[in-house]
Amino acid sequence: MPEGATPKDGPSAGVTILTALSSLARNRSVKNDLAMTGEITLRGKVLPVGGIKEKLLAAKRIGIKKVILSLHNKNDVHKINSSYIQGMDIHYVDTMEQVLSQALA
Repeated sequence: MPEGATPKDGPSAGVTILTALSSLARNRSVKNDLAMTGEITLRGKVLPVGGIKEKLLAAKRIGIKKVILSLHNKNDVHKINSSYIQGMDIHYVDTMEQVLSQALA
């Protein structure tokens, strides 16, 4: 899911797909209490994606407490009424290494 992918073809699942592949390659499970979203570059940088409010509200609705987002989506989160995402632990990352250190058990 490289940067500049055609809109709507799944670039926001880049971090999730690479996490799943890393889990398989390293024989380490992914923590089951988190959600994540973000586009990645071929060099492993995590890029911002759209629809953060909707994604966080959906995660909260199903009981997810920990979310991994691009550092560049921080302003999007600050625009959300804090009562909507109360109790959620949002971790901001800049690289896939940071994603994997938080996501793999």
